[in-house]
Amino acid sequence: MKQTDHNNQTDSQYKEALDFLYSQLPMFSRVGAAAYKPGLDRTIALDNLFGNPHSKFRSIHVAGTNGKGSTSHMLAAVLQAHGYKTALYTSPHLVDFRERIRINGEMIPKEKVIEFTRRWKDCDSDINPSFFELTMTMAFDWFASVNVDIAVIEVGMGGRLDSTNIITPALSVITNISFDHTQFLGSTLKEIAAEKAGIIKSGIPVVIGEASTETEEVFKNKAEESSAPITLAYNNSLVSDIKENPSWGWDCVSMSAGNFHLPLAGDYQQKNLNTVLNAISLFPSVGIDINREDIINGLENVDKLTGLRGRWMRLSEKPLVICDTGHNQDGLRYNLSQLERIYSRRSDTSRLRMIIGFVADKDVDHILPLFPKDAEYYLTNAAIPRALKVEELQSKCEIAGIKGNAYRSVAEGYNAAMSESSPEDVVYVGGSTFVVADLLAAIDNYIL
Repeated sequence: MKQTDHNNQTDSQYKEALDFLYSQLPMFSRVGAAAYKPGLDRTIALDNLFGNPHSKFRSIHVAGTNGKGSTSHMLAAVLQAHGYKTALYTSPHLVDFRERIRINGEMIPKEKVIEFTRRWKDCDSDINPSFFELTMTMAFDWFASVNVDIAVIEVGMGGRLDSTNIITPALSVITNISFDHTQFLGSTLKEIAAEKAGIIKSGIPVVIGEASTETEEVFKNKAEESSAPITLAYNNSLVSDIKENPSWGWDCVSMSAGNFHLPLAGDYQQKNLNTVLNAISLFPSVGIDINREDIINGLENVDKLTGLRGRWMRLSEKPLVICDTGHNQDGLRYNLSQLERIYSRRSDTSRLRMIIGFVADKDVDHILPLFPKDAEYYLTNAAIPRALKVEELQSKCEIAGIKGNAYRSVAEGYNAAMSESSPEDVVYVGGSTFVVADLLAAIDNYIL
């Protein structure tokens, strides 16, 4: 068979596999609550069915409301820089499903997705898993089959009842706690913290990136109950100096890593970086070798090594176009504050243009007042069932004192903004992970 024919056949079979996964097993990120199945019984049954792959590799477990994706990618990059065969499991994906499942930055091959889906179909099982449960098992099965040295595993939602919580990691990390997914995790920060603290395991060190007085108590109590050594990263700054680089990113000085440049330019990455450095400081105590050169190499090349995208990502310089997946109140506060700082440096004739959309189950009424009133708005919705329809968003914006035109797709809104922009303008794309995903997909497929 010619290589072209083989590739076409693989692409067709891969699409069939994805269609099956999406149709048989609704994905929470696309449809919301209807796809959410709490509890570990199905995950454990699946894991048993495929030979307990979770027990065949070492892991680091990362939970939190914001920053867990960036933190996971930074940790994976440092491990990869040392020469470990490093697996990375994150969610959701932006453009390609396979972004969720990587080894040394390379996405799982399409053939492996096809093969696993066939094996699952052949099982004729009555387990009835969620999309997340089955795709996580796919990841663990692949990681085990190629003997990865270590896997960085990002929690999907919460922690205690999250499918990933079947692992017993070498190290646990909880980045922070804020209000998100309150319909599942609780209506108070203490309740949400208790769910996140569910990843703390007996005797396993845990790093807490940020905490308030009330959530710190939850973490300390859980760690004490579990005899788990706890490190409060927010009380242990390992970044002695950090300055915004005029070009992009951060110039950093650390006691453990020396001088280095972090290309992840979001303000929020400063706290993620300190969390990461605190976690790395524990590597020797849990049997993970690392050295200064690995830390510098990993952090300076995190995006190249891991494929990380969509975090305060610069898409153009003139005009300056930034997209970011921040989608809850705390994440958006960071973004909008940084955006205001950047915009304030521009000329008097520059304009701030905002391309925004949200998912329907977010508390948009409390989020919209955070946005500047004097920007030009391009309102849209991502192409997923869970998206807040643009007509409804426009009505909510009017109530919040925001005026903007409605666009049926992210690409339409982006094209309109770019056609009206001067080189000095600033264009922000965000509000939802899936708005960013639609934009990157459009760029990747050359349809803008």
